[in-house]
Amino acid sequence: MIGLMDMGRALSPLRYPGGKGQMYDYVVELMYRNDLIGSNYIEPFAGGAGVALKLLEDGYVANVSINDFDRSIYAFWYSILNWTEEFIRRIEETEVSINEWHTQKNIQINKKDANLFDLGFSTFFLNRTNRSGILKAGPIGGLNQQGKYKIDCRFNKERLIQFILQINQHRNNIELSNVDANEFIRNTNKEESFWFIDPPYYHKGKDLYINFFTHEDHQMLSETIDIYLERIPFIITYDICNSIFEFYKHMNCEVLSLNYSVQTKKRSGEYMFYKNVIV
Repeated sequence: MIGLMDMGRALSPLRYPGGKGQMYDYVVELMYRNDLIGSNYIEPFAGGAGVALKLLEDGYVANVSINDFDRSIYAFWYSILNWTEEFIRRIEETEVSINEWHTQKNIQINKKDANLFDLGFSTFFLNRTNRSGILKAGPIGGLNQQGKYKIDCRFNKERLIQFILQINQHRNNIELSNVDANEFIRNTNKEESFWFIDPPYYHKGKDLYINFFTHEDHQMLSETIDIYLERIPFIITYDICNSIFEFYKHMNCEVLSLNYSVQTKKRSGEYMFYKNVIV
């Protein structure tokens, strides 16, 4: 089992269930060991993109390509990369309250028809004010705000704006897309690249994500990876379960010891499958 102790290093403004920011030091070590420093770093499931952004900020990679099929997540990243000043102004002017939470929740409910900027801000607002950052969850402190923590406890405007400004400094080295992960893997340029693939959890995915995977979706992804990343260095992280192991049992495998918080803090093991890298 590989123990991962680094916490809080991610640059992402998003709180993300199962986020892999704590893997940052390990990924840097892995890239050094495999002569991948200066390569292009690629994530088909961007989510909070914490590792990608920190690698770019610290100069370990030349470019990052991040993709998320969820229109809400894509809208957030697109907005802060392309409408940075407007997004920061919206943060500064928006009251963090239950009334505002209801307004932003309604935007999310109608996400297919929502204006991209409004949807991006809604995603950000709910991510920072919901329990564990889960868009499907309720607000921190409850609708009546009788909990120990209140709705604004994870909404430090100054700190979040600083994150967004730092990210924007690297916008010319960030490629963003909003397609199915299989399509992304098939069509993305693979020259001089290192891939970190972090799909939705197999067991708890439907509780955490809007766009969760079925058993068949997980299987299709494994087949796409086999075909299109056969000679490309990559790692894949997954929750531990027999079905996932069957899909990837022909690859090298380690068990990671991860700390994460989804409602309660706990330590859990996850699979890390890998190919074309020395760990």
